[in-house]
Amino acid sequence: MQQFVLSFSRLLASHASLFIIGIALLTFFFPDLFTWVVGHTQTVILGFIMLTMGLTLSAQDFRILSRRPMDVFIGACAQFIIMPVVAWLLVRVFRLEPALAIGILLVGCCPGGVSSNIMSFLCHGDVAYSVGMTCASTMLAPVMTPFLMKITAGQIVHVDVMGMFLNILIVTIIPTTLGCFLNYLFSRHKVFPTLQGLMPGLSVICLACIVGGVISTVHDDLVSRGLWLFLWTFAVVLCHNSLGYLLGWTVGRGFGFSVAKKRTLSIEVGMQNAGLATNLASVFFVAQPLAVLPCAISCAWHSISGTLLAGLFLWWDGRKDHS
Repeated sequence: MQQFVLSFSRLLASHASLFIIGIALLTFFFPDLFTWVVGHTQTVILGFIMLTMGLTLSAQDFRILSRRPMDVFIGACAQFIIMPVVAWLLVRVFRLEPALAIGILLVGCCPGGVSSNIMSFLCHGDVAYSVGMTCASTMLAPVMTPFLMKITAGQIVHVDVMGMFLNILIVTIIPTTLGCFLNYLFSRHKVFPTLQGLMPGLSVICLACIVGGVISTVHDDLVSRGLWLFLWTFAVVLCHNSLGYLLGWTVGRGFGFSVAKKRTLSIEVGMQNAGLATNLASVFFVAQPLAVLPCAISCAWHSISGTLLAGLFLWWDGRKDHS
């Protein structure tokens, strides 16, 4: 039974995008399925996702922050400059309505996504660097995300900087720290590796629940405004995510990074914690319900594009080996 559950968890983690898309489609046809994923419930689910990330982190993972400070500093600057600026430009180029603009700006101002570490591993990137960047951007998020939202979205809508700071602190820093502490206490217990093996699958299920809750929220708008609303929003998400990958790689190349580090920086910059963006949109921009739509699309698309990019890097390696 234990092996079956672990295998199922690995299966979910390796097919996360398909599972999330499946839940999104199911919710579109049965919108009442995830109406319960709102408000504090959604916050608790996101907090659990961050707890699962903390459970997989050890003291060794944090040592990179002191051993390679310049690499992490470059990565953090790229993360919190490139994605907000690109989001701000896309809002103007696509002439987005306020709600959708808030959503894509939130995605741009959030830290790196937790699944970026898996993508770096799959494409033979610098996994230690990936974990270090994720830790750094997550720790900076309570300050940087509200600050950047105030700068980029302050003219569109009132931004509750202090409220957002406290929310991110509660949703990301506290559960991640708790997970790390539990890892430190119980890492040598024989049951703990099994528990860690369950975390990726549980994270995917939780993220799917958040996406389902968003689809339930915006279902009526999607129906009334048709396919055009989805496609227009997806086009913005696609541009934002793709430019993040491209510019992340460009920064790594500019600083003379190795191939592995360039791949990691590209993935870390391009993949955002869209689950956090979804929660912030739901809590702080209730008057703009469509703000969650770009966040939900990003949740699914970043998993798909990250997998595709990792596969592209591996294909390139194979092509060079045969040349």
